[in-house]
Amino acid sequence: MGGQACVFYGAAQFSKDVDLALLASEENFSRLLAALGGLNAKRIAVPRFDPALLARGHAVHFRCQGGEADGLRVDVMTRLRDLPDFQVLWARRTTIRDENGETFELLSVADLVQAKKTQRERDWPVIDALVEAHYRALGGEPTPERIAFWLAESRTPERLLGLAQRYPNEARAQSNRRPLLRLAFSGESEALREALDAEVRAEQAKDRAYWAPLKAEIEAFRRAEREGS
Repeated sequence: MGGQACVFYGAAQFSKDVDLALLASEENFSRLLAALGGLNAKRIAVPRFDPALLARGHAVHFRCQGGEADGLRVDVMTRLRDLPDFQVLWARRTTIRDENGETFELLSVADLVQAKKTQRERDWPVIDALVEAHYRALGGEPTPERIAFWLAESRTPERLLGLAQRYPNEARAQSNRRPLLRLAFSGESEALREALDAEVRAEQAKDRAYWAPLKAEIEAFRRAEREGS
């Protein structure tokens, strides 16, 4: 659900860790811990592994030690901000098979874009790359779902101006949900750029608000671990 998924989608060249969205079930947690044990993975940060904490939106962080995976970080979550539960994410996932027959299950590109809408500046160019890669690959085969995705998530004035010209009816219909699309009809690229920047700042504020209570809990976990050591 993170950098590795972006690599598969052609929006990144490299990722130093593996981020996993996991179905929250006792059987699945047992399988996860067995797999991490096979990789000699140790928890490297708070919080501790606890299904209740995962259900509140926390991530649990591990580092593999030894073997081919030595140094690899694995982050696990079961709940993602502004995304539906796992069953919905799984139903609309993307499945990729490599030349060796290995299967990789990825968040759909639309869900991955939403997951990347964080307070971190470095995530926003990745969103642009994800949407642009999707458009370059499938722009010649538009469907209502794809057009809606491009209009909802494209992050450059140039792309939005082109989409509004190519799909004016769809852009007008979607402008109630994304008001900056109205600027694309007037060709106001600078105003559109400013609106895109404002959109980023609004999403970053939402992400900070979401994580504020979780970060407070993390600080409490750190204090508890220090006092217990």
